[in-house]
Amino acid sequence: MNPFQKNESKETLFSPVSTEEVPPRPPSPPKKSPPKICGSSYPLSIAFIVVNEFCERFSYYGMKAVLTLYFLYFLHWNEDTSTSVYHAFSSLCYFTPILGAAIADSWLGKFKTIIYLSLVYVLGHVLKSLGAIPVLGGKMVHTTLSLVGLSLIALGTGGIKPCVAAFGGDQFEEKHAEERTRYFSVFYLSINAGSLISTFITPMLRGDVQCFGEDCYALAFGIPGLLMVIALVVFAMGSKMYKKPPPEGNIVAQVIKCIGFAISNRFKNRSGDIPKRPHWLDWAAEKYPKHLIMDVKALTRVLFLYIPLPMFWALLDQQGSRWTLQATKMNGNLGFFVLQPDQMQVLNPFLVLVFIPLFDLVIYRLISKCGINFSSLRKMVVGMILACLAFGVAAIVEIKINGMTPPQPGSQEIFLQVLNLADGEVNVTVLGNGNNSLLVESIKSFQKPTHYSKLHLEAKNQDFHFHMKYHNLSAHTEHFVEEKNWYSLIIHGDGKSISSMMVKNIEKKPDNGMTAIRVINTLHKDVNISLGAAIFLNISGDYGVSAYRAVPRGEYPTVHCTTEDKNFSLNLGLLDFGASYLFVITNITRQGVQVWKTEDIPANEMSIAWQLPQYILVTAAEVMFSVTGLEFSYSQAPSSMKSVLQAAWLLTVAVGNIIVLVVAQFSGLVQWAEFILFSCLLLVVCLIFSIMGYYYVPVKSEDIHQTADKQSPHIQGNMINLETKNTKL
Repeated sequence: MNPFQKNESKETLFSPVSTEEVPPRPPSPPKKSPPKICGSSYPLSIAFIVVNEFCERFSYYGMKAVLTLYFLYFLHWNEDTSTSVYHAFSSLCYFTPILGAAIADSWLGKFKTIIYLSLVYVLGHVLKSLGAIPVLGGKMVHTTLSLVGLSLIALGTGGIKPCVAAFGGDQFEEKHAEERTRYFSVFYLSINAGSLISTFITPMLRGDVQCFGEDCYALAFGIPGLLMVIALVVFAMGSKMYKKPPPEGNIVAQVIKCIGFAISNRFKNRSGDIPKRPHWLDWAAEKYPKHLIMDVKALTRVLFLYIPLPMFWALLDQQGSRWTLQATKMNGNLGFFVLQPDQMQVLNPFLVLVFIPLFDLVIYRLISKCGINFSSLRKMVVGMILACLAFGVAAIVEIKINGMTPPQPGSQEIFLQVLNLADGEVNVTVLGNGNNSLLVESIKSFQKPTHYSKLHLEAKNQDFHFHMKYHNLSAHTEHFVEEKNWYSLIIHGDGKSISSMMVKNIEKKPDNGMTAIRVINTLHKDVNISLGAAIFLNISGDYGVSAYRAVPRGEYPTVHCTTEDKNFSLNLGLLDFGASYLFVITNITRQGVQVWKTEDIPANEMSIAWQLPQYILVTAAEVMFSVTGLEFSYSQAPSSMKSVLQAAWLLTVAVGNIIVLVVAQFSGLVQWAEFILFSCLLLVVCLIFSIMGYYYVPVKSEDIHQTADKQSPHIQGNMINLETKNTKL
């Protein structure tokens, strides 16, 4: 008899039998069978659970897909802080399942836990969406709403994580075990379908829709929030159809108490007179039943193998942070489709759906036919190696990106280009403080510059003297410059006079793969330019210069412009990823207003397709490590320990995200070196895990089944069925 069963069971089994005749009870009416799906053996209630899971995963992964860019470009945090908060949130999402399991097992049951924590989840989405509305308060309000919203989302998604799949399994009778297995496969597909669709759609909502003149993060967070509302409503609609098992006691708490008592009892009895016991957990025998101690022993053998696992998750979960930041510095034009930087994450769920049947039905079978014993632990080791290679490839891509980035001026240096907007050729001489010539150039009218000239300063800032010859005119002027900046000397003349102005150029590529533009107006009247929803420029006449404005990448063939007396349109052409452009509005030919275009900073040259190899490697690593690891550990643990094992598995994911947080904040490394560091750390951990696996003696499945047969089937906890096969749960 299991000690964790309810007292009523004990009284029924051990109370004395009465000799008094008891009248027979009237037969109870037959239980009404729950409604089925189209006459099959599948209860209709699971349809509500599957739809709920699809909407919830859409909600979670859709919000998370744009989260790093939201931190970086809306809240204006730096890359390290954005990465750290992203992984702190991810870590919290994998700590809270323990709380959710405890609430469901010990207090509310699975159904009420899902309902109540889903309400918390929805509230978190509401606050997160409000925090992304630019006109709603300042940066402090946005930050506060965002962090509170993320905390509630972490509590909601983590709290329901161990409940939903198991609650679906509760809807099946034991005689329908095969249908239950198929249900979990459908459940797993709904998870990846929600993830796949949301990581594709929400970056489009962010980048392709403009709100208040910038990326629409409020919409990108609001739509996932709406899906979570739908998830809650759909789940509640099936309430009358569900089987709702009552709470059965928290096996996680029992395990922790058993281990704690064994340790404390061992230290209390350190005297040499007390006989030693074969295993340290045997010191719990005074308080806990033998079969529980045996199960905990089996559990600790598996948990020991879990020690190195967080390092793998530290690499895997950077797809949404560091790899997304890398994608912002690449060109998303694939020819047939233009990808937003945060849309690359869609590759992971897509490749997971492709790789799992590929590995199970093809690769593993071919390896088996070759006579190679490709055990579960060996698959996990190969998965670690593939993740190391993925980060090695990511480092190579990062180095290549850095090689294509324009060099920056150093101490006591500036970069200068000369733009001749006059109607004839101009000879320009740049003189330093000692009247020595630093630069001599002859520039034709509207000649596009091909390079910047590097000029050395005598101090951190100084005056440069410029001598210009234009037709029969000569002019002298001076301009003040500061070190480490990019400048354009803009010359203009009408044949009777010549003058110049110095403007400071953008110093780095635009954020988020956007395009930066600046306009010079040579007309004698103000010009208003509209580049789309809420993107306007007003440039004063007579060589007025606008500030830089970030606009989405795309073709701009008919940009509408207005002056006080006429309307006209300009063809700006393609504004590409990461480029910075200067446009000069001119009527120099007297044949109508035209625009002259030059490129201050070149577009991102490296295609985002170069990230494909690292995504293929890391997804193959996930399939070999995550799927195999969960299957192996489940096969090695008694059935009563499944929920504890699930909690421990999720904790390794949480610890992995904490590792990224620490490295991002304190390593101080450039990005490619950080990728190499993670790759090397995992390689060392892989070696340690290989040694641990070499000495591990697997438990035979028949031994586990014999142990399970002796135990009560009630001590199952919130076990997530093995067929789910993915940490996206």
